[in-house]
Amino acid sequence: MKFGVSLFPTDTSARPDVVAREAENRGFHAFWVSEHSHMPVSTRFPMADTVPREYSSMLDPFVALSLAAGATTRILLGTAIVILPQHDPINCAKAVATLDLVSGGRVLFGIGAGWNEPELRNHRTEPSTRFRLMRERVEAMKALWTNEVAGYDGEFVRIEPSWQWPKPVQKPHPPIFVAGASPNVIRRVASYGDGWLPVVVPQASDITPGRMTPLAELRDMVPRMRELAAEKGRPAPRVVVSGYFDAEAHAVYEALGVESLTFRLPSADFDTVRQAMDAAQAQLKEAGISLT
Repeated sequence: MKFGVSLFPTDTSARPDVVAREAENRGFHAFWVSEHSHMPVSTRFPMADTVPREYSSMLDPFVALSLAAGATTRILLGTAIVILPQHDPINCAKAVATLDLVSGGRVLFGIGAGWNEPELRNHRTEPSTRFRLMRERVEAMKALWTNEVAGYDGEFVRIEPSWQWPKPVQKPHPPIFVAGASPNVIRRVASYGDGWLPVVVPQASDITPGRMTPLAELRDMVPRMRELAAEKGRPAPRVVVSGYFDAEAHAVYEALGVESLTFRLPSADFDTVRQAMDAAQAQLKEAGISLT
């Protein structure tokens, strides 16, 4: 099992290239960044009375990861997540393929459908159709990445036969990790994703449904997801967990074949970020795990 770190890079936090280089030097496996384009003032934040500032001040994920790519050579570079219903699929396919090219094939493409209805609507996305839209955009992007001449004709996405280069370095394309916590997320992963990005918590609470996956539910959902993928003739999906880590959770992750665990870093100055990395490594050391 491997270990990564994630960051909400903002205009006031440590730079993503600096954090990624530090993470690589320490032996972390992957560096992930998040996305929100903006926060309408009408937003009702589900986990606090007010919207934390970092949600309205995140750097563009592809620009942030391009900086990280230039400062590193080995660490994998992930989006956790890109809110795909808010992106034009032609432009997004171009951005992902370009990042994969300049990084030497190190992109992990994490996606989600989004939770903030005002934000989605500002992007002319109807929240009630966002999951169907996300699937069509994934399918259209795969076509652009893998075919010399690519087109798509769906309910929401239409692209006439077109050329688009560069193609991604990774073949057939960078792995697509679908985020989510509802029972339907494992069906989406099994149908068109390459992996799942659950946020795991020790147990259920009022705020977990649809957002976070209790450890006990993870035990059941991962095998079921793999069964669904096998029924469709697709490979067993990969699992990258973020959030909860202790000896019990580590044993569950190992038993389930979880690929990687991601530690969330604070959107703060570099000294604070380094302290958070120190704390994560101390947790791993207590569990008998070394990154090097």
